[in-house]
Amino acid sequence: MTNEKSVAPINGYLMLFLCLVMLIGGVVGIVKLGTAWFALLLFLGLVLAAGLVLVNPNGSRVLLLFGKYVGTIKKNGLFWVNPLYTKKKISLRASNFDSERLKVNDKLGNPVMISTILVWRVTDTYKAAFDVDDYKNFVRVQTDAAVRKLASMYPYDNFADEGIEEDITLRSSVNEVSAALEREIQDRLEMAGIEVLEARIGYLAYAQEIANAMLKRQQATAIVAARHKIVEGAVSMVEMALAALSEKDIVALDEERKAAMVSNLMVVLCSDKDAAPVLNTGTLNH
Repeated sequence: MTNEKSVAPINGYLMLFLCLVMLIGGVVGIVKLGTAWFALLLFLGLVLAAGLVLVNPNGSRVLLLFGKYVGTIKKNGLFWVNPLYTKKKISLRASNFDSERLKVNDKLGNPVMISTILVWRVTDTYKAAFDVDDYKNFVRVQTDAAVRKLASMYPYDNFADEGIEEDITLRSSVNEVSAALEREIQDRLEMAGIEVLEARIGYLAYAQEIANAMLKRQQATAIVAARHKIVEGAVSMVEMALAALSEKDIVALDEERKAAMVSNLMVVLCSDKDAAPVLNTGTLNH
């Protein structure tokens, strides 16, 4: 396997000046003197000018000579190389990729819609140019494959009512899932000489066919949890009320009256609506 190697080309400004001199000299010689030999000088200037190459900051040029890898220019500036070289441009800038929303099944088999945001850059121009056919398309395809695999490894959410408890879920464990996604994509893109700078989930939701059902389920779970807290508080308040009545000897209640009092208090404290009390204007027995 051939590795990337840097080359140190000739200063392009010097060769640009030389090419201009040859071009201008050839044109002037042909026009003024009418000598055919100046056409050769003009032709030579055009050939040498084809070897000029401009490399922008965070850019590179991969050089080939009749299909053989010569090296890579990573320094920015104007350079001159062999005019016979084929010069392939590869950007070293960080690129941003927002994948399409994919429908995949999570660990529990629920269909979810998911997409990822990937920030990447080329670090090895030889691998990016020759080890894969099209490195940009390679990034897109392998990212989609990594997202599909990741979604199948974790559930969308925890379902405590069914006894399903997961330490990592797609919805709540953002940092853990992003780290796992970044590792998975990096392993896939290593062969293309690409470094993953950041990978995270950009969109996550249940698929349309089960979204309404899952929303109702989440609402029901929240209602049950709220009711649980209300009942806990109501029981505590009833217990406190009975203890205070008994301690201060305000009124003596038998077991039947205590049960009735507990029932009334629980109804008042746990009801969704405001209670409408009925005043007893007689005795406790009527």
